[in-house]
Amino acid sequence: MAMKRVAATAVRAISSSESPVLPTTFSRELHASPGSKKIVGVFYKANEYAKLNPNFVGCVEGALGIREWLESQGHQYIVTDDKEGPNSELEKHIEDLHVLITTPFHPAYVTAERIKKAKNLQLLLTAGIGSDHIDLNAAAAAKLTVAEVTGSNVVSVAEDELMRILILVRNFLPGHHQVISGEWNVAGIAYRAYDLEGKTVGTVGCGRIGRLLLQRLKPFNCNLLYHDRIKMDPELENQIGAKFEEDLDAMLPKCDVIVINTPLTDKTRGLFDKDRIAKCKKGVLIVNNARGAIMDTQAVADACSSGHIAGYSGDVWYPQPAPKDHPWRYMPNQAMTPHISGTTIDAQLRYAAGVKDMLERYFKGEEFPAQNYIVKEGELASQYR
Repeated sequence: MAMKRVAATAVRAISSSESPVLPTTFSRELHASPGSKKIVGVFYKANEYAKLNPNFVGCVEGALGIREWLESQGHQYIVTDDKEGPNSELEKHIEDLHVLITTPFHPAYVTAERIKKAKNLQLLLTAGIGSDHIDLNAAAAAKLTVAEVTGSNVVSVAEDELMRILILVRNFLPGHHQVISGEWNVAGIAYRAYDLEGKTVGTVGCGRIGRLLLQRLKPFNCNLLYHDRIKMDPELENQIGAKFEEDLDAMLPKCDVIVINTPLTDKTRGLFDKDRIAKCKKGVLIVNNARGAIMDTQAVADACSSGHIAGYSGDVWYPQPAPKDHPWRYMPNQAMTPHISGTTIDAQLRYAAGVKDMLERYFKGEEFPAQNYIVKEGELASQYR
């Protein structure tokens, strides 16, 4: 019932329409200029899966459920999955588009070069959370507005992280593979399967997703640690039972399980390199649904091969989609997936409704919810500074 209520609320938000009142002046610093807008959305193709669920709106075919509404307002809406290279469909529209909508799941990398070409561009929207596929410094210098649907998939990602922790701790995947291959070798699984209870779990980053994960871990009777630039409210910290660790390198060797929940910034890019991984406990389990580029790709693969990392699971890669020869596809003891944790049907409905809300505000020249801004009037949000 709860899922149905979420879907129904989001669908009502997507389907409602209101005639926009347009401002009368033009500047890249404003949300909108008068007249029809060219809006481009870059999403993944669903192909044969598109018709299997009417709420599957996060794909090319679903187009966030806003095509009819946008076109009824006189705007041009182009949706594609073709985003790479000089001859891509996206590149054809760069010079005259006004709004670009992208997702973290099939990211269109918005480089400084693309921003320079996009003379009419005013607004960059992320349908989801995480706008690191955009050159945020270039966007700020160009006085573009960058926004995302903050909070739209935090529940989805936190639940997925909990699942991955259990999959790694219980050594689940090799057992599943035995079933598929017709084997039966209990010893081959049991020798490295453990209980989660009593283990120390540390999250690197403790924003919305990190806090939700810690709350969901509390009933498992784990020792909970967190490292973040901001200390949690003492009452909430006490309620969850988590301990703040100011020094990341001091926290890492205490952890049986490490979960990455920090955004990708200049400071966190390559944060887990060979040296930092060496500071982790031998046999550590790592879950990363944040961003692939926070990890040194080869260092992770090497540590999985040596056994220093006993298991690595996540759904974020760099680049995305990951090439077929990406070393994480072939390293031992991994439980990797494509970038799916934040794009459940419930999350899709939430971030589609959020995009529609911001577009309505953009057409009217109204402010977005403050927490949605990533770049506003040349300033980056605090988490990206």
